[in-house]
Amino acid sequence: MSNKQKVGFIGAGYMGKGMIINLLKDFEVYIIAHKNRQPIEELKKIGAKEVLSYDELCNLNLDCLFLCVTNTPVALSIANELTNKLSLSTIVIDITTHHQTGSIEMLNIFKKNNINYCECPVMGGPVQSEDGILGGILGASEKNYKVAEQYLKSFCKNIFHFGDVGQGAKAKLICNFLSLGTTTFVIETFKALKKHNIDLEKFYEVAKLGSGSSGALSRVADKAINGDYKGYIFSVDNTHKDLTYINDLLKDMPNAEKLSSLTKSFYKNASDKGMGNLLISELIEKDNS
Repeated sequence: MSNKQKVGFIGAGYMGKGMIINLLKDFEVYIIAHKNRQPIEELKKIGAKEVLSYDELCNLNLDCLFLCVTNTPVALSIANELTNKLSLSTIVIDITTHHQTGSIEMLNIFKKNNINYCECPVMGGPVQSEDGILGGILGASEKNYKVAEQYLKSFCKNIFHFGDVGQGAKAKLICNFLSLGTTTFVIETFKALKKHNIDLEKFYEVAKLGSGSSGALSRVADKAINGDYKGYIFSVDNTHKDLTYINDLLKDMPNAEKLSSLTKSFYKNASDKGMGNLLISELIEKDNS
């Protein structure tokens, strides 16, 4: 029998898959059935164990449970289902990007049953997740920070403790305001290059020399110069969701609210056109707005 600690993971999608690959190096990892079977089957081949229900997952007396789901309503639904079933020795680490009060609502659900909870949304994409170099944005008590750190180090290069639960969610949204705003400028810049028949590769070499150089530019351009517009692995619908949360957070800041509202509208329009499942960098090719 293995002496490794038991880690449960809900949400083996684009981001979760890489996290689980790294967690498997040190822990026994249990994943729950998912509508997207490809990552589940790949993870099972390298040692992850699949369970078919929340009851089965909770009956394992987990040391740690990760949540990495699409939005706050989904996370709250799962929390309400799990809170009476988890062992008191389980710490819940929530990777979900929440709206500004979402993680506080999660904390209150678990607190009723004395389950330890912390939030740790991350910066980086699926490549950084698999490489184990994400940046963790932690909201937790000092006690839970020390417990969670051993698990988060599996896939985070650095963990930044912003304070109690709630501060991590706000810091993450403001980080995404910067990153998604910059990426939107990159996408619209590439559309302008196409429209005006400007050589993309030459432009990229010039742009890298100036203050327009950014991680967003590199993630998109490195592949786009070869005709691949899937460099930024984040969907239109997820971007619209995050920008909705950001817009709400910034509603008392007129300039920031206007910027986030305008940016949000680009992705709402794309989603309304049936492009919600596209990666946002694919809009360079697919969207003529």
